[in-house]
Amino acid sequence: MLGRPEYRRALVFCALIGIPVALTAFWFLVAVHQLEQLIWTDWPKDLGRRQAPWWWGIPLLTVAGLVVALVVAHLPGRGGHIPAGGLHAGGVTKAALPGVVIAALVGLPLGAVLGPEAPLIALGGGLALYLASLARAPQTEASTALLGAAGAAAAISALFGNPVVGAVLLMEVAGVGGPQLFAVMLPALLASGVGDLIFTGFVHWTGFETGSLNIGLPTPPPLDWADVLWVPVLAPSVAFFVHWIFVGGQFVARFVESRVVRNTVVCALGAAGCVTAYALATGRSPAEAALSGESTLAGLAHDPHAWSVGALLAVLVFKGLAYTLCLGSLRGGPVFPALFLGGAAGVLLAPLPGLGLVPAMAIGMAASVTAALRLPVSGVVLVVLLLGNVETVALVVIAAVGSFVVGQRLPPGPRVPEFGEGGARRTRGASGA
Repeated sequence: MLGRPEYRRALVFCALIGIPVALTAFWFLVAVHQLEQLIWTDWPKDLGRRQAPWWWGIPLLTVAGLVVALVVAHLPGRGGHIPAGGLHAGGVTKAALPGVVIAALVGLPLGAVLGPEAPLIALGGGLALYLASLARAPQTEASTALLGAAGAAAAISALFGNPVVGAVLLMEVAGVGGPQLFAVMLPALLASGVGDLIFTGFVHWTGFETGSLNIGLPTPPPLDWADVLWVPVLAPSVAFFVHWIFVGGQFVARFVESRVVRNTVVCALGAAGCVTAYALATGRSPAEAALSGESTLAGLAHDPHAWSVGALLAVLVFKGLAYTLCLGSLRGGPVFPALFLGGAAGVLLAPLPGLGLVPAMAIGMAASVTAALRLPVSGVVLVVLLLGNVETVALVVIAAVGSFVVGQRLPPGPRVPEFGEGGARRTRGASGA
């Protein structure tokens, strides 16, 4: 294939496309972050408050619900894919891009419990196709799929700061290899995780060195048997929790479908009620139960003692409920809220006998994001990248595989409607990404 001139030209064109796509993704993410900072931190301080008041999310999410509802009802592409159906590799046309951008830039900063990854995938893929049409490049079915995937990968890599994550995520989302991919990948992934665990254990227990690529960074505390033994208990529990959040989101999507504008606003108000209840119950900022959780997760990991057991339970309950409502009604991605819920569950369970904070968060995040996306390899790569801790790789792998298996065995929710340009409707299975 590399010997074909048309394929080499496609590689060059994909490299060139990566430049404007990455720049667009950068400014999109800057806009979302700056708006979140302005609305949830700066404005309350300008009003003389230490944090956003308990009622802050009610007007914001009402506006978010109304704007997203109008985009879904009246613009081509209906604002992008419904997040309760997981991530999608393509299907967003050039005409759908304005609706995707408006729904994301309004909904996400105003408090939707969703992340920016799905709009970025749509933005990158759609922009790549738009640039290809401007360049009058030949557009066959194969070239369209290739350019769309390349643009989406460039955009998602800008979000996660790592090209490997973008490539692996898009490969799994696109379903390269079909069901056979998972049939081969799961045993290999599980075996590699167990092999790494045994190998790492023998290095620690015997004191012998075999040589490695370690460049001398500080070594975290080694794993022990208690960390490993907690994996088959915690990973299925977290997977069960997140699975039913998504099933609830799929029911919400069916509810919204009947009366789009009215029911979208109702669900946004429901999410605002959850955010408000969290703030009233804990006295903490409602922003912790709203938004994607990306910024809050970093604070949780660095200062877990600032969170009481009650606050952790409250954020799992109320953010989980708000997440359910947003998955079926608003527009965004499912990754970061899942990571946050898994991390919060890990912090809550870290005091269990023999379990530490880092292993608990690794297990929780891997199980949660895998249950949300049904993409075990992407879940492993993403969590390992976030933690930056080679000692927990084996736990992450085993937790991700266990979560994937549990999720596949649980009953799926209703089929989630998909919408193409102009409202042409399709449906997809709710159990896969």
